[in-house]
Amino acid sequence: MDDSPVDLGQMVASCCLPWIVRNLWLIPAIPMVASGLIALLKQPYKRVSQTLAIGAMAFSFLLSLCAFSRVFLSWQAGTQTRYLFNFDWMAMGASSVQIGWLLDPLAAVMLVMVTFVGSLIFIYSTGYMAHDKNATRFFCFLSLFAGGMLGVIIANSLLLLFMCWEIVGLTSYLLIGFWYHKPSAAAAAKKAFLTTRIGDIFFLLGIVWLFAQTGTTLFYNYGAGAIEPAALTTLLGQGAGFGLTAATAIALLIFAGAAGKSGQLPLHVWLPDAMEGPTPVSALIHAATMVAAGVYLVARVYPLMAAGAGPGQTTVALTVVAWIGAATALFGALVAVAQNDIKRILAYSTVSQLGYMMVGLATGGVAVGMFHLITHAFFKALLFLGAGSVIHGCHEEQDIRNMGGLRKAMPLTYATYMVGMLALSGFPLIFSGFWSKDAIVGAAHSWVGSQGPFYMLLTGAVLTAFYMTRQIALVFFGSYRGHGHAHESPLVMTVPLAILAFFAVVLGVLGTPAWPWFTGFIESRPVPFDWAGFSEPGLLPLMAVATVLVFLGLGVGWSLYGAKQRKTAEELDPVEQAVPAVAGFLGNRMYFDELYEATVLRWYAWAAALAGWLDVRVWGGLVAAVALGFRGLGRANKAVDSDWIDGSFDKGCEELVTGGGLLAWMQAGRAPGYLRVLGLGVLVLAGIALVAASVTGQVRL
Repeated sequence: MDDSPVDLGQMVASCCLPWIVRNLWLIPAIPMVASGLIALLKQPYKRVSQTLAIGAMAFSFLLSLCAFSRVFLSWQAGTQTRYLFNFDWMAMGASSVQIGWLLDPLAAVMLVMVTFVGSLIFIYSTGYMAHDKNATRFFCFLSLFAGGMLGVIIANSLLLLFMCWEIVGLTSYLLIGFWYHKPSAAAAAKKAFLTTRIGDIFFLLGIVWLFAQTGTTLFYNYGAGAIEPAALTTLLGQGAGFGLTAATAIALLIFAGAAGKSGQLPLHVWLPDAMEGPTPVSALIHAATMVAAGVYLVARVYPLMAAGAGPGQTTVALTVVAWIGAATALFGALVAVAQNDIKRILAYSTVSQLGYMMVGLATGGVAVGMFHLITHAFFKALLFLGAGSVIHGCHEEQDIRNMGGLRKAMPLTYATYMVGMLALSGFPLIFSGFWSKDAIVGAAHSWVGSQGPFYMLLTGAVLTAFYMTRQIALVFFGSYRGHGHAHESPLVMTVPLAILAFFAVVLGVLGTPAWPWFTGFIESRPVPFDWAGFSEPGLLPLMAVATVLVFLGLGVGWSLYGAKQRKTAEELDPVEQAVPAVAGFLGNRMYFDELYEATVLRWYAWAAALAGWLDVRVWGGLVAAVALGFRGLGRANKAVDSDWIDGSFDKGCEELVTGGGLLAWMQAGRAPGYLRVLGLGVLVLAGIALVAASVTGQVRL
């Protein structure tokens, strides 16, 4: 019987939970079960697998809406908006490891976004993968991937989150390398898996350290959680060396895991190569799931990141997040300028926008960073699916130099792609990207740490408008430079584009200064509509500066690529003509891969060669010497045992056998034989007596 103390308040709270909270685990479990069922199907059952995958995702979306409604109604009523369900997962003597799930505004928003955008991507995939003979396997992986991400969202334990985190990592490997017959896809899958594992090692160390210091991995546990005030006070009082507290050191370790998943410098190299997977995978990874997981993790552990900071202050952990995010935002935008693969441009754009989100979290708080994550999920999913539609319509062509004039051949794709492009560029007032990105720029401007990230983000904003204008001009304007005849995609692919385009516009309403609904919901406070929000000091001038910079990027991009249309695919790019060295440097991704090849990978190769030499020459030699010695002992033992001891014993046994055989012959059990022997004995005795008598001369009868 368990004698551990029982928290009656926790038991009562658990019993009184709404049904959706008690059954929140169904949201990730349903896609996972669908994945297991699809795994049992044979490849020809493609339609069944699609139905199972889409149906499971749609059902999870409905449950997510129920969860969101529960939190929304609580927020409206001014009551609690955080619900917990914790339970003992593993008992170890008198103690136990607890895990559980959590429903709060942050989780509720993420659940709705992931299931909704994921459902649209699943539907789109039925058209994109219509001619792929392995589509059944594709939907199996896709469902498991979505289930893992949903598990990350609802986890109230770093342990449970890490388990689901690794499911996401595994399925990303399977999906990026889905076309395994392509060497580039197989290499990209391995690169993604190994690179993100580097971050995950630090993440795991942070989890172990946090558990060692607090005795729990639960985020919240009615005051006893690892990121609640009591635990944070303990962590702030523990030193970790180099002038850091345990809270800061653990926060940095966890951020390393987030940097791996969200493609932050220097662990970004896997993310652009993830384009080798099917386009729906790119949309799911780059918009709604995997890369969002890192940003969501930082938001979830934000109390740990900000531990010890008073009003108007920052922390070492948040400073690191801000600078790495700003550097990543600028790096991604610079490299995207010189890319020619339509998906790779969007991939580096994702790297850049993830940097913006990290800066938003570090300088403005959870609501600022997460609002851009939500808006970005819609318009980046729109752009990736739009790119997939373009690739599909151009007979699998991905080089934008071989496109052109597609606005006439693909009008629906063009219209929706323009919406996504303007939202990403931050076109003022109309599109959601303007409001979410400007909130981050404003937070960086007022950040107490430094103005450096602010100027880096402004530079990134100009470059974003520039490279997206370049892409639009080369893909949709001018004359068609590709092969074959370009055509519009089927409705199963274009309808999801239209839905995503709608939300890429209207979501901005939830984050305007006059009605910052999203911020109020995340922070569980009321937010009345008030035009006075625009009168905040410095806001309008900052918006004006951001608008001018966006128009500057759009104008320069159009003057170079729209006003002067490319005639042939072989024609040099204007940037390449003007500054070939810079264009080559950016086109080769600033040689990060080559740098890693010459340093980290070469060091690993050297270490592997050294380990091989030690294994063969040193450890192998020692093992061979020991083996030779034991073989000599074996031979000596064999000589003593077999020749001396066994030989003597065997000789004695042979004598006993011979004697026993003679006795056995003599004692055969036959009376005639015994009589003959007796008679023979009498004769022998008589003979002896006669001989004795003759010797003595006397014979007695």
